[in-house]
Amino acid sequence: MMLPIVSCFRVGGCLFAASFWLLLFLAIPSAATAEAPGDGFLTGYIASVLERDLNWNRDSYGLRVVGGVATITLFREDPVRREAAQQALRVIDGLQDVAFALAPAENDGSGAGTGITEQRIKGKAFPSGDLFRPLLADPKQPQFFASIDRFKSLGVQYTMAEAGFGETFGMYRWFGHREGDGLQLSVEASLVALFNMSTPSYSLINADYSIGIPLTFRSGNHSIRFRLYHQSSHLGDEYLLSANPPNRINLSFEAIELLYSFEWRGWRGYAGGEYLINKDPADLKPGMAHWGIEYRGTRPLLWKGRLVGGVDWKSYEEHAWATDTSVKVGLEFGRPNPGQRRLRLMAEWYRGYDPRGQFYMNRVEYYGLNISLGF
Repeated sequence: MMLPIVSCFRVGGCLFAASFWLLLFLAIPSAATAEAPGDGFLTGYIASVLERDLNWNRDSYGLRVVGGVATITLFREDPVRREAAQQALRVIDGLQDVAFALAPAENDGSGAGTGITEQRIKGKAFPSGDLFRPLLADPKQPQFFASIDRFKSLGVQYTMAEAGFGETFGMYRWFGHREGDGLQLSVEASLVALFNMSTPSYSLINADYSIGIPLTFRSGNHSIRFRLYHQSSHLGDEYLLSANPPNRINLSFEAIELLYSFEWRGWRGYAGGEYLINKDPADLKPGMAHWGIEYRGTRPLLWKGRLVGGVDWKSYEEHAWATDTSVKVGLEFGRPNPGQRRLRLMAEWYRGYDPRGQFYMNRVEYYGLNISLGF
């Protein structure tokens, strides 16, 4: 039963990388010609028409675009503004419909409404999603996922299974002047466990635990993530009791991370780094550079799935700035809008130093299949 799966894993890392770039190349014409404008593009377009052409003050309305349908929230009833907006927006390609809503008024005791409440103007507790979109190809991105890979390191090869449980939970979001902009404080946590599927009992090899506090910011196509987080790693008991137990390393650290991201027509580039501020072993070198590129399609290709993919690179001072490469490409199902739940089926390939805890000094390579759930 396992023979066809194992044979499939032996395709090779180069084939995954070549397939990724081929798929992204094929996606370029569809993104430029065949795809309908995304909700983010429509949001910016509509806002520019209202503010530049109709001279609306950006604090005088709210705007949300979901599935090509725009909802414009007015803080007071104004039929003239409604009609002018409808006339100006009806010519926008890809805009399916325009709906208007009136923000609920707060009574000041005199019987007159005072407009939208301060709560609605300034922010929201426990928002869904995050202002900095999760990284597609980063092996350490907190999320719910499972993968099966062909793994090799130090001349040894075996089938590896990986399971991850993680989430970023928004605590409070301060709204910006435009829909989707703002500043958000969140809490995140994750657990990632590795299993050797080539042993009779599928031995637990390693488990990484992390918890962090990210502060994210977005303005249009620009977003930033500043994060303080802790990670600790622990070897599995069966692995420690094996015939050749490893030398245990008590890997634990706190790190500060800063990442900047720019999005354009389905593409996204990001760059930044991390710095260890407290670490064990104490002689770990503190610096790390981090950058990558992603593509998120909006046109359904197969079973209503959209093409997604990314390449993530990291370079650690501890490893003399050698480059670690992670590639993931596949299909995404569910709503494409930020903050909506979705499922991704992707092929993955990794080459570099082991991204998982105890084995950070080992060079590894693996390739296989990944399924992930989340935002």
